Amino acid sequence: MTDAERKLTMDPSGFVVLADKVPSVVQEIRYHSTYNFIGERINGYEEPVALITKEAARALLAVSNEVNVKGFRLKIFDAYRPACAVRHFVMWGIEDLDLKMKPYFYPGLEKQELFKKGFIASRSSHSRGSTVDLTLLDMKTGKEIDMGSPFDLFDEISHPDSKAVNEEQYENRMLLQSAMVRNGFEPIDCEWWHFTLRDEPYPDTYFEFPVSSEYLKR
Repeated sequence: MTDAERKLTMDPSGFVVLADKVPSVVQEIRYHSTYNFIGERINGYEEPVALITKEAARALLAVSNEVNVKGFRLKIFDAYRPACAVRHFVMWGIEDLDLKMKPYFYPGLEKQELFKKGFIASRSSHSRGSTVDLTLLDMKTGKEIDMGSPFDLFDEISHPDSKAVNEEQYENRMLLQSAMVRNGFEPIDCEWWHFTLRDEPYPDTYFEFPVSSEYLKR
């Protein structure tokens, strides 16, 4: 499919606030904060809230119910991402010389490699509304379980099947992945935290509206 055949739209009618549908989720929307690989709030993130398609929300409710029984909660880092946010990423990669977050998020790579190795895409599945970045929170400790690398660490150790993690960390990754796959999501090979709904409702549509619960009420 060519770029011309892909659609861009501001229509949020197929989206919901994830926490309204999955009340037990914990949210840490990194791109609304300055603690991300760029080091500033990302364009389009007007509110620290996860928005997602209705279909993906239903699937995540099933995931949440499954992991809740095992003593975990879902912690969401990102869900729907406006196309303008992706452009922010791309322009940062091309034009911005700032490297202040390099030690924390891409210590072993140059900025240009982030695109070549697939960690950052010029068109993101997040902008189609059915992709989510997440981890598991242990209800007993209130902390994230050890996945062997933090969210958005752009390094080979973040590959789900990385041999650089220990057995417990690998099992934790597979605990998350198996619950997601059983409930209709697909993983990718370079980020343990990234999943897209297999039967996503808008496979060819990229959305532009801001991350704002108020926008959904219009």
